[in-house]
Amino acid sequence: MISISTTGSGKTLVFVLPMIMMALNKEMKKPIGPGEGPIGLIVCPSRELARQTYQVVEQFAAPGPLRSLLCIGGVDMRPQLEVVERRGVHIVVATPGRLKDMLAKKKISLDACRYLTLDEADRLVDLGFEDDIREVFDHFKSQRQTLMFTATMPAKIQIFATSALVRPVTVSVGRVRAANLDVVQEVEYVKQEANFVYLLECLQKTSPPVLIFCEKKADVDDIHDYLVLKGVEAAAIHGGKDHEDR
Repeated sequence: MISISTTGSGKTLVFVLPMIMMALNKEMKKPIGPGEGPIGLIVCPSRELARQTYQVVEQFAAPGPLRSLLCIGGVDMRPQLEVVERRGVHIVVATPGRLKDMLAKKKISLDACRYLTLDEADRLVDLGFEDDIREVFDHFKSQRQTLMFTATMPAKIQIFATSALVRPVTVSVGRVRAANLDVVQEVEYVKQEANFVYLLECLQKTSPPVLIFCEKKADVDDIHDYLVLKGVEAAAIHGGKDHEDR
């Protein structure tokens, strides 16, 4: 299935709840043992999104017999992999790089996996994870249900979907390929040398919290330093910082 809908429309629950129901059904028929699982796999483009999705899974799966695993880079996986080795796992939420690494080392097996979700598939392709996803596909031994959730459907995603899915059903919610009507968009043209000053003026008129996006990592650091100098409580996040700092 291909699901196209705007951010914040509740996509996570749409694939998490059926995955939990499927895992519960499997557990009731034949409990998962040490080293076995997962039944369901969710692949996310970023660590932050994987953490958010994992929290949703934990919220709805616990308390109960289901065990879930967060499989992302930048953290020590040994304590979590002990769950797989000692008790088995039902649902895995992962980023492509760490998942591929764990599969290559045979720390996780997809032999029993029947439900695969690619969350924010457009970003997965944009960030260059297409080949990694195809490698993950190669580890499936049986038929699976594959769901692709995306906010946009550019040509690259269409090509990927055609090769990765079998006769997919497409479900569109909201205005596909159009701006979200819930978001008010205002565009201001400002000279480069006046950017920082104008930004500070905007912040004085806007209640926190505020997100500021920049094109480059250096721009993030420059704006952060400027805001702190002006007495604004701010934090900087970009890929050049350690995971713990982010």
